[in-house]
Amino acid sequence: MDRRIQKSKKAIMDAFIELLSEMDIENITINKIADLANVNRGTVYLHFLDKYDLLDQYLEEQINQLLEKCAPDEVTDKFTSKSTLLRVFEYLEQNSNLYSTMLKNRGIPVFRNRLLLIAQQSLSKQFDLISFGPDFNKEITVQFLASAIISSFEWWITNSIPYPASVMAEQIWALLERMMITSP
Repeated sequence: MDRRIQKSKKAIMDAFIELLSEMDIENITINKIADLANVNRGTVYLHFLDKYDLLDQYLEEQINQLLEKCAPDEVTDKFTSKSTLLRVFEYLEQNSNLYSTMLKNRGIPVFRNRLLLIAQQSLSKQFDLISFGPDFNKEITVQFLASAIISSFEWWITNSIPYPASVMAEQIWALLERMMITSP
């Protein structure tokens, strides 16, 4: 991609996130984005259909970066390692301003929902590798654990990171171990 195109697209996304930190998405206009990015409206529309397309593309980019940076050390049959969980918390901590904006903005529950879906899919795959008794309901357990993990991430970020990443990873890992999902 041409450097000028990359530069203008990044300026638009940066302007959009800055505006999201100040107001709900409903109050953001293409004109405000263009003015802050120092581009014209046509340039915004060249890259994005509307502010919701901009939001979708931005969220997709952020989720992909999170997944890429925090991927497991190796592919195994075992649940994601404690070191992977720690990398997730460290990545969230390093990018806390961005994630705080995304989680606090009432107009974009899609971000939280996407994180929840990723957690559900990951846990579901893990439970396919573990045999539990007949009283075990996979669907209920996946929903419960995914919601708890994402709510913990959200609480931690929106409360200005009251504990270090290592403490959060250790605590959540201990809870997961108690649920016996970390052993094959």
